[in-house]
Amino acid sequence: MTSRETVILVPGLLCDDDVWTHQSAALGAHYDVIVPDLTRHDSLGGMAAHILDTAPARFSIVGHSMGGRVALEVFRLAPERVARLALLDTGVHPAGAEELPKRQAMLDISAGQGMTALADAWLPPMVRPGLLDTDPALRATLYAMIERMTPAIHRQQITALVNRLDAAPLLAQIHCPTLVGVGEFDLWSPPDQHVPIADAIAGARLVVFKGAGHMAPMETPEAVSAALREWMAS
Repeated sequence: MTSRETVILVPGLLCDDDVWTHQSAALGAHYDVIVPDLTRHDSLGGMAAHILDTAPARFSIVGHSMGGRVALEVFRLAPERVARLALLDTGVHPAGAEELPKRQAMLDISAGQGMTALADAWLPPMVRPGLLDTDPALRATLYAMIERMTPAIHRQQITALVNRLDAAPLLAQIHCPTLVGVGEFDLWSPPDQHVPIADAIAGARLVVFKGAGHMAPMETPEAVSAALREWMAS
């Protein structure tokens, strides 16, 4: 009996397996799906090492937002183990001076007012404009996910992000089938940011998810799942 391929779905900042509900179901019919827990580490390298410690010898990996940066760290540490790579709503640049005050402002909210207050401030620009008002089910799912996290987890993950390496030099080393995807209305990591990423990876496919913001796997789940099914078949 032939064993099934494994696909690892890596969540982003303050996210868990709820981000991947649709994709886990869509891919789980044909592949073994793993969603790692990134709540115990304060570096991208530590998160990547945790994934490698629990993964099979070879796998495909999808990263969303912070998870995309973790997926790149996985590739940096063990390129021979990565069969395919998908990077969604993410970036490769190191933290700039303008990013740090924005991150600190969010940390101040979670530490001082709690996770629901953080969700109030952080989530609206993370999705397509107006979506939280028109999709109460998605709003409830997003809020519940953030509220499962803690200020300590938030601080750990922000520490990991602000100390990240410049991943741009790594892109030319990637030769496995690669998908680069982004929401059409992603304000945090816009489509223009993904064009040079895809251009730097040999044979990469760039997909823009129409009608989605930064949380594309949840906002346009069918389109993201379809792109990942095609990528896994490559």
